[in-house]
Amino acid sequence: MSQTFEGAITVMATGFTAATGAASARSAIPVNSAGERPRYIRVAAINESYVKLGDVTVTATANDILVQPADSIWLAVNGATNIAYIQGTSAGKVNVVPLENS
Repeated sequence: MSQTFEGAITVMATGFTAATGAASARSAIPVNSAGERPRYIRVAAINESYVKLGDVTVTATANDILVQPADSIWLAVNGATNIAYIQGTSAGKVNVVPLENS
């Protein structure tokens, strides 16, 4: 199978929405509809937020991946098990959904 993501996104499993705050928080990356860790995830933010992929100790800072307000990014999971998130200038929410492996 290809290791690149091409075409339209398919979301068939439930992700999560979490509040961002002044301190970094983390959650497990949600599994896809087959119950497996996805190759890719989509991360959307209501307010300026920063995210970082890693293991159960990952911590996000304002120097990590910026997700701009009302925007989204696709990230390759590459073996990560958790995603950390932190607010920018004000608290908000991030939404993380697993994309289906193709």
